[in-house]
Amino acid sequence: MAKKEKNNLSFRKKILMASIVFLFFVLLIASLFGKRGLIEIYRTERKKEALIQEIERLKHKEMKLRRDIEELEKNPKAVEKKAREKLWLMKPDEKVIIKK
Repeated sequence: MAKKEKNNLSFRKKILMASIVFLFFVLLIASLFGKRGLIEIYRTERKKEALIQEIERLKHKEMKLRRDIEELEKNPKAVEKKAREKLWLMKPDEKVIIKK
């Protein structure tokens, strides 16, 4: 009887160890691949960095456009220059040379 109890106890230990190992692997896989796993956190950080760079680029563009607006509001010659560049406007006695 002692041998049977020993085998039964050993079997229970094996089941307990197998359960613990299984639980460990489930937790490991969930921590890597789950919704809030390490891989998703890494992807989110990369997206965050890309968005921060995009914000910086757009801020610089906004500053340039604000300077252009201010210049166009204050300087009539700047308006004329922009009109000539963008709309190909010219004075009646002018000739435009186009370089290719």
